Amino acid sequence: MSGFARQLVAWQRRHGRSGLPWQGERDPYRVWLSEIMLQQTQVVTVVDYYTRFLARFPTVSALAQAPLDEVMPLWAGLGYYARARNLHACAVAVMQRHGGSFPRSAAELATLPGIGRSTAAAIAAFCFDQRVPILDGNVKRVLMRHFGIEGDPAQASVERALWAQAGALLPGRAAQMPVYTQAVMDLGATLCTRRQPLCERCPLADSCVARRDGRVDALPARRARKAAPLRRALMLVALHRGEVLLEQRPPAGLWGGLLALPQFESAPMLHAAVHDLGPAARRAVLTPMAPRRHAFTHFTLEFVPQVLRLTRRPTVACESATRWVQLDALESLALPAPLLTLLRELRDGEAGR
Repeated sequence: MSGFARQLVAWQRRHGRSGLPWQGERDPYRVWLSEIMLQQTQVVTVVDYYTRFLARFPTVSALAQAPLDEVMPLWAGLGYYARARNLHACAVAVMQRHGGSFPRSAAELATLPGIGRSTAAAIAAFCFDQRVPILDGNVKRVLMRHFGIEGDPAQASVERALWAQAGALLPGRAAQMPVYTQAVMDLGATLCTRRQPLCERCPLADSCVARRDGRVDALPARRARKAAPLRRALMLVALHRGEVLLEQRPPAGLWGGLLALPQFESAPMLHAAVHDLGPAARRAVLTPMAPRRHAFTHFTLEFVPQVLRLTRRPTVACESATRWVQLDALESLALPAPLLTLLRELRDGEAGR
């Protein structure tokens, strides 16, 4: 075993994170679920979601058999909703293509929906002791600092070099793959962090090139970030006796597959939609709330909620994607986090009226 792997394994057994609900798991369903949830999401946020999700869908069969409409509410608030749609599609594929058992090799796992090379390797290493490297963002940072690797980690040539380096560091014994894989993840997540790394506590500090050369803050190279574009929208908040009108978003795109407030790019489009709701809506007054902002990966959305209080509830056409829901049932719905926060505020305000 390389000195790199040996030191990491020893550190993990003495100082690595413990007590997380997915640690020590050999069930590929549970490992897969945790790996998908942990993408772009902090551990402290994932723990409760992971526990609730397993309580509702304890097996891959249970998840595959459930309609997507039952899956999305348990993901609401985690963001990056394509993960939830791929999670469901992957469960269906495991049942249909593999008889309900996850493939044992990283190469086969990577053919399933939503499972990339690094996630496939993590599942194979944790569950089946396969000697394959992982390369998530934390691991890239560890390797680039320790070996002084220059360049943009997202660049193809740099990524190829990192995969090769990661593969050369694996422990020789397959049985050590779970603890080693957890170790290299934990090191990046807890000590070799993006900002203010704790180099004095790192088991690899003596051989770290970035530390030796005083370049810890310079590696990995930071990409020049463009200012996120600002998009604006109006959202209709139609209320009637403790109910609100929501629409089912299309599967792809912004908040895909979730329930949301009807959204419009312009005032004429909003007013046309209100007109279509019938005479009671036409007589009601739209009251704008203060603008709100929500940051997505590639842009920021500024939206203005337009409240419409109705004395009569318009009938929703059968072919419409909209439906009336009780404000008291918000927590059971698949709603984006910023809209859930808004509707909770309105619900509490309505209760005090």
